[in-house]
Amino acid sequence: MSDPMHDLGVTVWVGKNGIDAVSDELSEQLADRDAVKVKFLRAARAEGDTDELAAELAEEANGSVLDTRGHTAVIQR
Repeated sequence: MSDPMHDLGVTVWVGKNGIDAVSDELSEQLADRDAVKVKFLRAARAEGDTDELAAELAEEANGSVLDTRGHTAVIQR
């Protein structure tokens, strides 16, 4: 079985502008693919930990969190 955390490249980066700045982009990417890898940069993590931020971003983009590791999450539609 493949590991989506390893197999996917990061295509969405969350920085100082927070999850609101990337939720539309994530929604568009999820319309085209099953899963998207998101990296939470240090500036974004000031607002909460990766698990909390990933859950909030997934909800805004009508997706769900498949996995989180370190400062990275895979969000699926």
